Amino acid sequence: QLYLEAGAMAFGRVFDFGPVFRAEKSKTRRHLTEFWMMDAEYLYLTHDESLDLQEAYVKALIQGVLDRAPHALETLERDTELLKNYISEPFQRITYDEAIDLLQAHENDEDTDYEHLEHGDDFGSPHETWISNHFGVPTFVINYPTEIKAFYMKPVPGNESRVLCADLLAPEGYGEVIGGSERETDYDKLLDRIKSNGLNPDDYAFYLDLRKYGSVPHSGFGLGLERMVTFVAGTKHIREAIPFPRLLNRIYP
Repeated sequence: QLYLEAGAMAFGRVFDFGPVFRAEKSKTRRHLTEFWMMDAEYLYLTHDESLDLQEAYVKALIQGVLDRAPHALETLERDTELLKNYISEPFQRITYDEAIDLLQAHENDEDTDYEHLEHGDDFGSPHETWISNHFGVPTFVINYPTEIKAFYMKPVPGNESRVLCADLLAPEGYGEVIGGSERETDYDKLLDRIKSNGLNPDDYAFYLDLRKYGSVPHSGFGLGLERMVTFVAGTKHIREAIPFPRLLNRIYP
């Protein structure tokens, strides 16, 4: 992403596509040790405009599968009416703090199985599932706490404790399919965030130069290919969305 931002300064709108590697002991139906991601970076794009773009992008992907591969969805026994409903309605948008309040209000309901969260905690898979299922459509959770997000995200104006970011949560328990943010363009603020995260500014010299010598507002996001395929296809495990899934104990073939 950081290199993509440099490319955006030259070309305005850019994207990349390639493998991503997880250094986490994630062993769930949502996670691979190696997965593929498409990133996009746009100049002069605000956070809200980025959400509009992400929503249009995901809807176009779903519509494309409905139009071009209905036979595959039929073979997979995917409920296409659900997919049609998802793209016929506006995606839901809710702030992180609103989501925490909502989770707390329903944590003692009979049909909930997630742990209690306080403001400042990050969501787990059960929380993401409940939030998206509650609204019944793909749901953007926006403005997460600064402390649990990456250093390059721009703070919410007037609230340094929250950043202009969003995760798009898919219904039916498929979790986050897109993560994105508006980027910090102020050199001094970005340098402070790098230092406060315990990172070495020398390792980010080129990235800081993008601000030092003049910058413009810009936003970007990344979509996980296998997560998106799993969601659209309605499969139960993400390993079914890639020919050779890399897991904790499986790297060959």
